[in-house]
Amino acid sequence: MMKERFLLFMVGGVVLGFVTGALFPTFSKETSFVGELFLNALKMVVLPLITVSIANAIFKMETLERFRQIGVRALLYYTLTTALAVVTGIGVVLLFKPGASVSFSGSEFHREVTFSFKELILSLIPSNIFKAFVDFDVLPVIVSTILFSLAFLSVDWNRKTVLHQLISELDVALLKLTGWVISLVPVGVCSLIATKVAEMGGAPALKTLFLSLGVYVLTVLTGLFIHGFITLPLLYFLFTRKNPYSLINRVKEALLTAFATASSSATFPVTLSRSIAAGIKREVAEFTLPLGATINMDGTALYEAVAAIFLAQSYGIELSLSQYVAVFLTATLAAIGAAGIPEAGLVTMVLVLQSIGVPTEGIGIILAVDWFLDRCRTAINVLGDIIAAAVISRQLEERDGRVSP
Repeated sequence: MMKERFLLFMVGGVVLGFVTGALFPTFSKETSFVGELFLNALKMVVLPLITVSIANAIFKMETLERFRQIGVRALLYYTLTTALAVVTGIGVVLLFKPGASVSFSGSEFHREVTFSFKELILSLIPSNIFKAFVDFDVLPVIVSTILFSLAFLSVDWNRKTVLHQLISELDVALLKLTGWVISLVPVGVCSLIATKVAEMGGAPALKTLFLSLGVYVLTVLTGLFIHGFITLPLLYFLFTRKNPYSLINRVKEALLTAFATASSSATFPVTLSRSIAAGIKREVAEFTLPLGATINMDGTALYEAVAAIFLAQSYGIELSLSQYVAVFLTATLAAIGAAGIPEAGLVTMVLVLQSIGVPTEGIGIILAVDWFLDRCRTAINVLGDIIAAAVISRQLEERDGRVSP
């Protein structure tokens, strides 16, 4: 009932935002600070959430040996599929160009980035981790978190237990705080949409805006379909030589539950039971599926890449090669910290927009249709987790010489 009520408020906020911006543009501009407060709240939680979420996922591996045996395989596979999802997202948004028909104005200045492979490598290891936090430098923060977490994983068991408990409690607290921020989405989306519609000229701009959002939704759905039902099945077949669509049919209950709940975490019990019933080794399923629910977010990464470039197109920003590289890296790595709760992808979207200098206030327009797209990308997230578990399970069977015919 709470989820249904939230969805109702969400849709109500969207409708009210469009109506207010169209009929009362002056009032909408005067109350734009409400939307700005919401954006500030998103920015407040994003880096702590990602840092603690990644650390907690690594600590759950318990030992470096287990990390090497299963964790490395999982992380490499997750990185591969997430990167492919981002590439697919960039490809479809450049093909459809959903933001080309609208023109936004923003309060933030576009930041040019010159591409240098050397500078990119150097930027991954910060000389001052605290400065990286303050400057909102996403990539060095994520890399540093991974390195520190692996170092803590190697300490003696008693210290590790205390630290893991602390990180777990922080993770719970930050998820609770993020949940509070997400509960403000109906109010935030109402203000942000009203302000944007008012800035575009009120009611006359609605037709063009709706058309652009329709193409944007089609773009995201096309990308998700390609990744979920072409790319992932192809990878599954290449690694296992088995029919991927047979596996998808056996776990369809998990996908339907993910679409209904918009939460990979809430879907986890169904995901686990259906995966084991489909023949995935219990040891692998019990380790990789909760890990994947935390850090394997293919659908979210694809959505963030599409949304960031859509907004850049809407603001008339011509992205350079370096900025497309920034979208690729930031969307890939930021998805690792996208917690499995409804609308959490909006939190990490801030990181992607910040990395290429696109005004974060544009998130308000995306929120108008995000309640639906969130359910679709969550289903793809869960499908990615299941296929990853199946691939790793097959590899371990081959290693142990117990491959079934």
